[in-house]
Amino acid sequence: MSTKLRLGVNIDHVATIRNARGGGLPDPVRAAKLAAAAGADGIVCHLREDRRHISDEDLARLVAKVGLPLNLEMAATTEMREIALRHTPPGICLVPEKRRELTTEGGLDVIAAQAYLTDYIKPLKSAGCLVSLFIDPNAAQLDASLAAGATAVELHTGTYCDSPEGAQRRHELMRVKEAALYGSKLGLEVRAGHGLSFDNVAPIATINEVVELNIGHFLIGEAIFSGLDSAIRRMRALMDRARADALGERSA
Repeated sequence: MSTKLRLGVNIDHVATIRNARGGGLPDPVRAAKLAAAAGADGIVCHLREDRRHISDEDLARLVAKVGLPLNLEMAATTEMREIALRHTPPGICLVPEKRRELTTEGGLDVIAAQAYLTDYIKPLKSAGCLVSLFIDPNAAQLDASLAAGATAVELHTGTYCDSPEGAQRRHELMRVKEAALYGSKLGLEVRAGHGLSFDNVAPIATINEVVELNIGHFLIGEAIFSGLDSAIRRMRALMDRARADALGERSA
């Protein structure tokens, strides 16, 4: 188990609030810098095809002005690859995207798109970008991700987070655990994210093979009440405590 669990903070919804009224405030770049000061290990942004939150200008400024590694979420389209190759962020996470969805609804079907994704990923890796795929916790999707050339995967935790506490949530947690173990054995770097909050992050943080959690919407929402610095620091503390407790249990 890694003693350090990375936290990637997604600042998309700072831009969503800005775009609701127009103008330049609140500024996603300022949010990214605050996240860095509060203990984030990386910044995540999703440049959607409809530009509903992060803009092309935001992306350029984030690459130029934020010291933390940037993980660019994007659909596997020709336009997005051209943009990524212009900016060459350290990380790229390919995600499914639907115009009518409010948020990402599930993982990529890498099995169905394996041949396309294999060709799509090659120039991104050649440019020096670490490419991850956002997938459901499923062994077959992990096999396909490795075959397509991904270096990492991000396991979709939304179903776990949305499940009622009890047997159903325990079942979904086990799916994430088993997928993380299998992905790690394949040699993939395993990350996780979607829907994580103060109340549900600890069980995910204890999973040995998960090295990074990516969290956005909850933190931006919590910032309305407690401030972004406080929200990130509390999330960081919950993650670190859960990981430390798990390490203690395993070494006892």
